[in-house]
Amino acid sequence: MAYTNIDDPSAHFQTLLWTGNDVDGRALTNDGNSDLQPDLVWLKNRNVGYNHFLQDSSRGTSVYLSSNTTTGDTTWTNLVESFDTNGFTVGDDGSQVPNHTGNTFVGWQWKANGGTTSTNNDGSITSTVQANQDAGFSIVTFTSAPSSGTGIFSVGHGLGQIPAMVITKNRGGSASNWWTWHKGLTGGNSNTSYIVALERITAEGSYSNAWGAGMTSSVFGMQSGNTAVASSDYVAYCFAEKQGFSKFGTYVGNGSTDGSFVYTGFKPAFVILKGSSAVGSWYMIDNKRDVDNVAHHALEAQSSAAEYTNYNFIDMLSNGFKLRLGTSEINTNGNTYIYMAFAENPFVTSTGIPTTAR
Repeated sequence: MAYTNIDDPSAHFQTLLWTGNDVDGRALTNDGNSDLQPDLVWLKNRNVGYNHFLQDSSRGTSVYLSSNTTTGDTTWTNLVESFDTNGFTVGDDGSQVPNHTGNTFVGWQWKANGGTTSTNNDGSITSTVQANQDAGFSIVTFTSAPSSGTGIFSVGHGLGQIPAMVITKNRGGSASNWWTWHKGLTGGNSNTSYIVALERITAEGSYSNAWGAGMTSSVFGMQSGNTAVASSDYVAYCFAEKQGFSKFGTYVGNGSTDGSFVYTGFKPAFVILKGSSAVGSWYMIDNKRDVDNVAHHALEAQSSAAEYTNYNFIDMLSNGFKLRLGTSEINTNGNTYIYMAFAENPFVTSTGIPTTAR
């Protein structure tokens, strides 16, 4: 049975929807069972083509990154203005984000450590970490090693277990990819060479020793000249798999509206799907934009476009999700896909009680 140590996932992850009203300093409140003070907020305008915005409590509220661009930290003080005890406050400067009248928005939120960071010396370079080990999430900032010899270095992540996914980004002014490691890429947990990029639709690629010596329970590896630019400032979002709360894996498409069922051990609240063996977008699906089992709404992490609204993407079930789109980048016959998923409810609670099926 898929027992969990997290009976209420809303204490660690929530999705928040709102419609803009042009009020600067608007406090938005979560509606989950638990209060959640977020440390990473990922915002997107749903009905207008506009960039994604990622802000976290380690880098502060004055800068953002966009998953659909290669640009580094950019200053904008009217996005998330504060991370609050149960939600966040947004600003407004008359643009299309994050509170423009008539526009609809989504904000995905993860809890790390309330903005409190610590120095981590587990790697070959020093990192600054705030980690939520219970939920398997950490925010890591560091300056990459100077390029010398092989350029391989390691970074402490603070998770206390081997990551399932690591998303890295150069914060500097020069264009740089969102190089991403996922345990479902070729080689699995032994993979030190295969990568995908959050801002690209391309399939996985291979660069020798891109991830240095690989992933351990204390560090992740990188290599200057491949996944890192020497002596540059970086942020990494690191995720570990937690039974009943988060799941990272792969599935193979069958090209049918009666698609594959993917077991997660919980009812999903948020799912990202990405083709790894062939071209495929990063489709982002959640349970707030769709109130029934079938998810009709999806955004793409690598695109500024408004959300799709007219497809049946997946069924979100009590113990996983099922592919319902037969002719698309998420279910092409024979193609392999990676995914990340976070729970709305565990399938079985910590006391062994099954949750109500949908």
